[in-house]
Amino acid sequence: MEFNILEICLLSALIICFLIHLYYVLGVHLKLAQYRIGDLPTANRKPISIIVCARNEIQNLEKYLPSLFEQDYPQFEVVVVNDRSWDGTVDFLEELEKKYSNLKVVHVAEGNKFIAGKKFAVTMGIKAASHEWLVFTDADCEPATNNWLKGMQQPEDDKIEIVLGYSPYFKRKSLLNVLIRFETFFTAVNYLSFALKGMPYMGVGRNMAYKKSLFFKNKGFAAHMHIPSGDDDLFVNANARPENTIIQIHREAHVWSEPKTSFFAYLRQKKRHIGAGKFYKPKHKFILSAQIAIQFCFYALVIALAIIPATRFVAAGIFLLSLIIRCFVYPKLLKRLNYGELRWWFPILDVVLMAFLVFNAILSVFVKKVQWK
Repeated sequence: MEFNILEICLLSALIICFLIHLYYVLGVHLKLAQYRIGDLPTANRKPISIIVCARNEIQNLEKYLPSLFEQDYPQFEVVVVNDRSWDGTVDFLEELEKKYSNLKVVHVAEGNKFIAGKKFAVTMGIKAASHEWLVFTDADCEPATNNWLKGMQQPEDDKIEIVLGYSPYFKRKSLLNVLIRFETFFTAVNYLSFALKGMPYMGVGRNMAYKKSLFFKNKGFAAHMHIPSGDDDLFVNANARPENTIIQIHREAHVWSEPKTSFFAYLRQKKRHIGAGKFYKPKHKFILSAQIAIQFCFYALVIALAIIPATRFVAAGIFLLSLIIRCFVYPKLLKRLNYGELRWWFPILDVVLMAFLVFNAILSVFVKKVQWK
């Protein structure tokens, strides 16, 4: 069968996209699928400061904060930063202080002498922390087990300054929940895999840890204090290096989190993430942008070539080959990262996620304003 020049160009572009996409699947993400998860450390046990920032989250604090004090770890404190709440948070924390001697509360008052936002709250929490090793989570999060701190503790190798953890979302009965969990899965696969490959570029504040000295040595959030997001990923992007960063994905060290329950709340959350991504290092922005662009072009070319009778079967063959290869990688990762039931829907969810990412990228061009809470 002979192809005309247009068909040859389109097929060539499809093959190029396929090969580049294959690099991300087999050259990057396969590393995480093959990564050996060791036992949780039993030695070391240096003291830890857990930092939680909350703004009008009394229900989440009541539900999840007590679980932090149940950690099976010899010496730790919980630093809760109450960021200008008016929902009863103050009274709740005062009662909790009577119960737990290792609870330290920091109150951020209303006023115009500081920069409002989560970064300021996090900074106040870090300043109040008594220990060098800081473990971060959010008010709507719950450790998977009481061994969480064992996994997120400071490694014996003192050169390690950052530990990137993993935080899945709770399962709820809705299509939005399926999308959120699948999108979170791919985000996690990406940043964890690239960290294993020697290019750590982000972490999530729901479950991560780093040294207090690293924060102050690099002037904290000073370089990006002017944007409301990025207290987690931008800090990691600026300070993580191959030699000072490791990952922790042991199931007992996961931290579960409450997902958004409305589509618009989820869009606002993703808007904040995209806003922070603009301030990544140039090489990271290029690699991540190319990843999405290549995947989009791959699907677009498959559809375009499937419409043309002469190229229909070739396009279908390349797509099926791509799907088979990915099905050897991602279903295993879905099971490993606590989303095992989604692996049966992987091909469909992959297409839906691509459509959502394109929609969200277009929307972010027109919606500019973002805020923490």
